[in-house]
Amino acid sequence: MSSGPGGPDTPSSPPKGGRPGDLQKWALGARPRTLAAAAVPVVVGTALGHWLNSATWIVFNRANSARRDGYIVVHTGPNTLWWRAVCALIVALFIQIGTNYANDYSDGVRGTDEQRVGPLRLVASGLASPNAVRTAAMGAFGVAGLAGLTLAAATSWWLVLVGAICFAAGWLYTGGPKPYGYIGLGEVFVFVFFGVVATVGSAYVQTGRITAVFFVASVPVGLLATALLEANNLRDIEGDIVSGKRTLAVRLGRRRAGWLYIGSLCGVAVGIGVLAHWRPWALLGLLALPLAVTPIALVEGGAEGRALLPVLGATGRLQLAVGLLVTIGVLL
Repeated sequence: MSSGPGGPDTPSSPPKGGRPGDLQKWALGARPRTLAAAAVPVVVGTALGHWLNSATWIVFNRANSARRDGYIVVHTGPNTLWWRAVCALIVALFIQIGTNYANDYSDGVRGTDEQRVGPLRLVASGLASPNAVRTAAMGAFGVAGLAGLTLAAATSWWLVLVGAICFAAGWLYTGGPKPYGYIGLGEVFVFVFFGVVATVGSAYVQTGRITAVFFVASVPVGLLATALLEANNLRDIEGDIVSGKRTLAVRLGRRRAGWLYIGSLCGVAVGIGVLAHWRPWALLGLLALPLAVTPIALVEGGAEGRALLPVLGATGRLQLAVGLLVTIGVLL
């Protein structure tokens, strides 16, 4: 807990090294440690698209006189359209950045950031005005929108509707008259948008179709993002109670919220096991699970507040490691 608004231990205060410069403060406000949650589903989804496009099908064709032993080889299409992968990554990253700035703005003007234990917030610390942070959020959403329109023009205009829903979800997480992040629905948002939508969408823009394996792969990805949010909310339980935030961690209480975090990581292992039905080498993702031992021990041991700060970093590293190993497994 902080010693009070503006006090020396308040996380919303500028770093101890002094006030950050203009570029540094906006980089800190974008919360770079959260960007793995945006990048991992795109990388995994692109790998799935590459695999599906690379699949070679043997088709029996009795009418083809040039066939070899009654079979012809048909390729489904180009392996990977890298420019689409880059656009998908831009969309995901800038939606995440825009959401982070939007949360900073909304929490800042409500005064709910004053009791946080987490990273620097621009509005609450006084490093940037609410209007400037709101403009930054809109700018980030605008960049994501331009990349998304490019993908929609090349694939399906339905992506415009999906993108609009993503923008609204990012803004209304802590914004609007009834922010759903304040009533315990944050984990649902993260699982759906940083799991299912991002993974399936990234695979779709490569293949032009949606298959069951895309949804299966999105489950461990979404659960990792959910665990990341739960690590954040576990750390902030006391401050959120004071601020009136009814996050899922607050609603469940410290002990049950801890079990939700641990359950999410167990679900990651199960999801990888199911994915192995299609891509057996995806089991490589299980090699990263020892990274979960330390954060699980802290959570299960009843650590609170600042003692839980290492859990967020460890969960981010686990998310990156699992994402990388599953991607390699899908491609093998």
